[in-house]
Amino acid sequence: MNRLFAAGAVALALAVAPLASSPILGQQAAKAWTAPKTPWGDPDIQGWFSNLSENGTPLEKPAQFAGRNLEDIKGEELTAIKQAAQNRTVESFAGPLHAPEDWWQKDLNMVKGSQAWLITDPPDGKVPALTPEANARAAAAAEARRANPRGPSDSWEDRSLYDRCITRGLPGSMIPAIYGNSYQILQTPDYVAIRYEMIHETRIVPLDGRAHTSPKIRTYMGDARGHWEGDTLVVETMNFRDEASYRNSNGSTLRLTERFTRVGPSTVKWAVTVEDPKTWVRPWTFAMPLTIDDTQPVLEYACHEGNLGLRNILSAARSEEEAAKANK
Repeated sequence: MNRLFAAGAVALALAVAPLASSPILGQQAAKAWTAPKTPWGDPDIQGWFSNLSENGTPLEKPAQFAGRNLEDIKGEELTAIKQAAQNRTVESFAGPLHAPEDWWQKDLNMVKGSQAWLITDPPDGKVPALTPEANARAAAAAEARRANPRGPSDSWEDRSLYDRCITRGLPGSMIPAIYGNSYQILQTPDYVAIRYEMIHETRIVPLDGRAHTSPKIRTYMGDARGHWEGDTLVVETMNFRDEASYRNSNGSTLRLTERFTRVGPSTVKWAVTVEDPKTWVRPWTFAMPLTIDDTQPVLEYACHEGNLGLRNILSAARSEEEAAKANK
């Protein structure tokens, strides 16, 4: 872990806190609030962001909520669910990795999470079924692994792009993890830039209506193009490399449509529609809030400079092999 997360609330949120003490005044304040604009007139979604509190929120709808809607899970019930997730996380990091108690309560505070699961469409809250082509592709990949005499850790090339400090991909780079959940959004009239602390990547999103690049040019984070629909920034990304394509989808046919909407003084709603006709039988969408927090700037990731994890994975595999030889 490269950093501990600083605690603190956003000044704008504190500024409206007195109004929230009165239900009537709070409702009036919510109705009166309008999204800020940039000097050139676009909705202002800039700032330092974190979604750390949504760490532990499952992607799919848990079976215990069958027949219920996402908006039905709130109040004390939601708080209890988030507290249970917090407790499980604290227990899993007991021992030498255990952090000070105030860090768990202030920085990794899952109780502040706002939803019980992430998928908003389809209504059942589940990732849609795979297509026959996707099942065949997965079976072929599994067979290739079985036929390959190399083990999963014979070489650094056998490890994931995340293990190798290359990329966590899209939308993976903005999905909550135990650390690295800071982001920065910067705007100009012609571009939006999104910086990710995880793997220190930056996406540049043109807003001038230019066409996507040739399908022959495919990248780890894809080719992004953006436009405004009212107060929402819509970013469409395609042309992914297969090895970085989300959930083993087909990089040449995957299309991700992100929507960034400022919904409050300290909140931007981030929704992602995943579409790949060669992988899933229908498109699907998940969403979560990004919280503006000036105490969470994007820090240096420095993954390659201290990537002891990859070295240890490979050396441990060599040790297991030697032990197996000695036991023959």
